[in-house]
Amino acid sequence: MRHKSVFSCVAAVGMGLLLAACGSSTSPGSGTSSQAAKTLIIGTDLPLQGSSKDASDATNQAMQLYLDEIGGKAGPYNIKLKIYDDSTAAAGKWDQAQCTKNATDHVANVNEVAVMGTRNSGCAKIIVPILDQDPNGPMLMVSHNNTNPGLTKAWDPGEPDKYYPAGKRNYGRVVTTDDNQGRAAAQFMAKDLGVKKCFILNDNETYGQGVAQAFATEAPKVGITILGNEVWDGKQPNYTALFEKMKASTPDCIYLGGIYDNNGGQLIKDKVGVLGDNKAVALMGPDGFTGYPDMDKLPEAQGMYLSYPGLTNDDLLAIGGAAAKFLNDYSAKYGGTPDSSMPTYGVAALQVLLAAIAQSDGTRKSITDQVFRGAGITIPAATSVLGKEIKIDPATGDINLLDMTIEIVKNNVEANFKPWPIVA
Repeated sequence: MRHKSVFSCVAAVGMGLLLAACGSSTSPGSGTSSQAAKTLIIGTDLPLQGSSKDASDATNQAMQLYLDEIGGKAGPYNIKLKIYDDSTAAAGKWDQAQCTKNATDHVANVNEVAVMGTRNSGCAKIIVPILDQDPNGPMLMVSHNNTNPGLTKAWDPGEPDKYYPAGKRNYGRVVTTDDNQGRAAAQFMAKDLGVKKCFILNDNETYGQGVAQAFATEAPKVGITILGNEVWDGKQPNYTALFEKMKASTPDCIYLGGIYDNNGGQLIKDKVGVLGDNKAVALMGPDGFTGYPDMDKLPEAQGMYLSYPGLTNDDLLAIGGAAAKFLNDYSAKYGGTPDSSMPTYGVAALQVLLAAIAQSDGTRKSITDQVFRGAGITIPAATSVLGKEIKIDPATGDINLLDMTIEIVKNNVEANFKPWPIVA
């Protein structure tokens, strides 16, 4: 099919076949030597300070490694990455003002044509509308980790249309959404752990509220009574009083909707200190708590369950093919696989961007059109770093894959517990 042949052209770079393969393309960007020499920039927009630093650094390393392996090309274009930091030292995580600044900088950088990011859905909700209104665009952004449903489908009032003020979609992602993640977490806790009474805490951010809402909606359907859904303030020195208040209702599970960056370590310590270890009262968090080596080493985190929208490194290695090859290449270069599969999903998002660029005329508008017109973008399983065919829905920007994984923190690492098929 058309998308397959275009992406194979990108992957063929290492064999010196790029120009010959792309010369037969009918895309407007594949005909002249001046175009062939043009360099286009893909921005990466991630939090490089605070608890997310390690995972973000690994994601940037993974994308650069992949780009080097394919010869730094997409169709006739030379491709370079430009790294942006959407966090601040003061916040220790993503920052609203920094996300706004990054968005305007993406648009102002004339050679930049697309963005890989963000990690945090709240930051994406700031950046996407600014890129959407780019007079030379809309400018495309594809995320490896945003899971808030409202970015692509009806969720909270006005969503998703309010993120596309120009009336055109410009945002996609390579992971499934929190409506599925929250549903899977509730199903798992009810069916596998047998919990009956659960208290929810959320960090009052876009992502945390969304995944907490999804868990709360699914819980009564599978026999879990929700005792409460309260906010934890990431700036508090401790949460002893919060858990003492819960203790009287005798919960047998705590679900954390939010990100570890918001003082999640103290939250976990105080949960265990007041309510008991994670065998006595089950503790579970979403992917906002995955990929943090510091958390995994906490004695109080042992036995904590995590959900992850996607596959783990172990799953990807077991699939073999392009997925295993890339992880083995990463391990050879950097001395081990990443602490989570987030960097590989960053590469999957990069593959979508490269495929769109390869079949475009090199302009922002044309690149975005490749994703949101016609059949959209397809990455064949044979070249996909996820080991499965990736299809981006041109109507929404969502991925076809609904993979979900349950992990457990054990022996100071995140261990693969079991896959969890989404049940409607």
